[in-house]
Amino acid sequence: MSKLGQIGAKLHRGEVSYDFIGHRKFWFSLSAILVIVSLAGLFVRGLALGIEFRGGVEYEAKVKVTNSTVDDFTNAVKDTNAKGLGDPVVTTINNEKVRVQTKPLEQADIGRVREAIGKEAGLPADQVTSQQIGASWGKQIADKAIMALIVFLALVFFVIWLYFREAKASMAAIIALVHDVTITVGVYALVGFDVTPATVIGVLTILGYSLYDTVVVFDKVRENTRGITGSNRFSYSDATNLAVNQTVVRSINTTVTALLPVGAILVVGTWVLGTGPLKDLSLALFVGIAVGAYSSIFIAPSLLAVFKEREPAMQALSKRVAAKKAQAAKAETAPAEVATAGAPAARSVVQDTPRKADRATGSAPAPSSRPMKAAAAGRPQPTRKPRSKRGK
Repeated sequence: MSKLGQIGAKLHRGEVSYDFIGHRKFWFSLSAILVIVSLAGLFVRGLALGIEFRGGVEYEAKVKVTNSTVDDFTNAVKDTNAKGLGDPVVTTINNEKVRVQTKPLEQADIGRVREAIGKEAGLPADQVTSQQIGASWGKQIADKAIMALIVFLALVFFVIWLYFREAKASMAAIIALVHDVTITVGVYALVGFDVTPATVIGVLTILGYSLYDTVVVFDKVRENTRGITGSNRFSYSDATNLAVNQTVVRSINTTVTALLPVGAILVVGTWVLGTGPLKDLSLALFVGIAVGAYSSIFIAPSLLAVFKEREPAMQALSKRVAAKKAQAAKAETAPAEVATAGAPAARSVVQDTPRKADRATGSAPAPSSRPMKAAAAGRPQPTRKPRSKRGK
């Protein structure tokens, strides 16, 4: 068995453990910092919306990409002085194509920018493809994505409620999901990747992954807390912490297994292809899977324990468990003399009189301090006569 497998077996048996629930204040503080940084990036820098959401004109032309390709095409487009052009976004695709995105332009300006791009690429203007995308289409996608997210969260709440028969489990899972989405969107704002329809697909996908991992942990919590109020061994937080320790190795294995291929797609999409839906999709998946695993281990179970510990029955159970632990600790640290107070006193050692002195004085030997055996004590013992009275 591997070292990780041995650790997992010890965690499952409860031989070793980490107090995830006991350190929940630290993990809550860390999550609060991550959420605040994400929201700051979202409101200060904002999301770099793709052309599908903000609208505009997209041009593509075949060209041999060099180190100066991006700067050359950017200057060529700016020199057209098209009305409302703004700063064009120039990217390269697979070292053999260039893509230029601008704000919405008038029809005459669209043709003039196409000619400038063709001239810089050494191609006729009709070999430069152009596509005008309206902002209304992107707004429809955004509205549908928000509606899908709301419906998804509502369904998740009721499904978890029905499965666990516990509304507090649904609340903890939903808070963890919102936590994951906020951090993922904040990373997009901080990194500056374009938000495209592929990004929306990736965000919706990570919700399902994070939820799956959370449900597995909650199911183990339910197994450990079944009939817990009838015993004084564990509090609800103790049983929840045991459940997290029993599933943490599984969560790590599934997360690493999922991150490896997604990370490979992210590398290929970012540094090989340069742009496109692979890059947008893989970044959302990579960040979302990592954050989802984190929230399933450190955030969701701790929230569930906090919610449940407010119930009167769980508070009474916690008091009984705390009293039992205090009593056990007191018994272990009691003074040694208390434990030995009822023991019989040590017998004194009586020094036997030498037999030679007995013979010289003619007196009987001193009684031995050695206790008689039970069998010998029950039968008559022979009497030894003095030597002076023995017959010759």
